[in-house]
Amino acid sequence: MTTQSNNLRNTNVSSITPLAPPSEYWKRFPSTFDIEAHVARSREQIEQIVDGTDDRVMLIVGPCSIHDTKAGLEYAGRIKELSDRVKDRILVVMRVYFEKPRTALGWKGLINDPNLNGTYDVSNGLAIAREFLLKVNEIGLPTAIEWLDPFTPQYLGDLVAWGAIGARTTESQTHRLVASGLSMPIGFKNGTGGSVQIAVDGIVAARSEHVFLGIDDEGAGSIVHTTGNPACHLILRGGKDGPNYDPKSIASAIGNLSDSGLEPNLVVDCSHANSNKDYRVQPVVFRDVIEQRVTGTRGIVGLMLESHLFEGSQSLGDDPSDLKYGMSITDACCGWDETVMLVTEAYERLES
Repeated sequence: MTTQSNNLRNTNVSSITPLAPPSEYWKRFPSTFDIEAHVARSREQIEQIVDGTDDRVMLIVGPCSIHDTKAGLEYAGRIKELSDRVKDRILVVMRVYFEKPRTALGWKGLINDPNLNGTYDVSNGLAIAREFLLKVNEIGLPTAIEWLDPFTPQYLGDLVAWGAIGARTTESQTHRLVASGLSMPIGFKNGTGGSVQIAVDGIVAARSEHVFLGIDDEGAGSIVHTTGNPACHLILRGGKDGPNYDPKSIASAIGNLSDSGLEPNLVVDCSHANSNKDYRVQPVVFRDVIEQRVTGTRGIVGLMLESHLFEGSQSLGDDPSDLKYGMSITDACCGWDETVMLVTEAYERLES
C-alpha cells in the first residue's frame, strides 16, 4: 500500500492561517436592537425604491474604498447631515467598500491589507471593517458594499443594507449563487465589456433557489441551500465601448429587463466607464441621469457617485503615513463641496 505524496497538495501555498468564525466576530463587535432595526428599515426602503413603490431616488455615495476609518467616519458624519436635508426625495446610502477587485495587481482593500503595507492581516481587517460598519449604522446611515469574497457576508452581512456584485464578477456562478442567499437588495453591474445581458442573466439566476458550498456561523464548511433573492436589480456602469447612461442605452437596458420578466428599473453608476474613469466627468453623468429621471424615465431609480472629502486620488507608496487625509487611494473621487452641490441640485430638480 502506498501513501499519497505531499507534493500533490498545496504545492503553491506558503502558509494557511486559521481564521476565527463569524460568530466570534459577532460576539466581539455585537450589533444592537437599534442598529438591527435601522438595517431592516433601510433594506425595506431600498427594496421599495428598486421595485418602484417608493418614488424617491436612491443615491449610493461615498469613497471608492475605505482605507482610513477616521476619514471615513468624518465623511459619514457629513453625508448624514446632508441626507437628512434631502430624505423626502433622495435616500442616501453610504459606500463602505472594503474589498477591491483588481484587473491585475494592486491593494485589494481594507479587509485584505488593513495596514496598507503588504502584511495582509485579514483577521484584523475583518474586525476593523465590522467595527466601522457598526459606527456608520449608529450614525443612522444605510451602508452599501461590494461583495467579493464569498465568505465575507457571513462576517459583515447583518450590518449592510445594500450590496453589489461587480462588473468583474457579475458572470461568476459563485457570486450569483451567493447573491441568491444574501439578505439585502443586490445590484448586478453590467460586465466590463459592456454586456447588459450578462448582468440580467445574473439577476435571473440570483432570484432562484440554489445549493452551494459555504461556511456556517461557526466557520465550518457547509452545504448552503438558498431560497433566491427577489430584490436583485441592474446597475449600468459603461464598458469597453464607452458609457451606457444615455437615453438609448437606458431604454435598451430596460428592454432587456422586461424581456426577462424583471422589473424595468435600474441604477446608474456615474463612475467607471460611464465617466471614462475621469472623476471630473462624474458630475456631467450625474446631472444628465437626474434630468432623464425628471423628464420621465421612471425606470431610473438610483445613482452611484464616488465621492470623498477631497477630490482626486493618490498612490499608495511605501509609507502609509505620507498619505493625504481624506483622499482616495483607489479610484479618483469627487470632492466634498462638489458632492454637496450635486445632491442639492438633484433635490431641487426632483421637486418637479
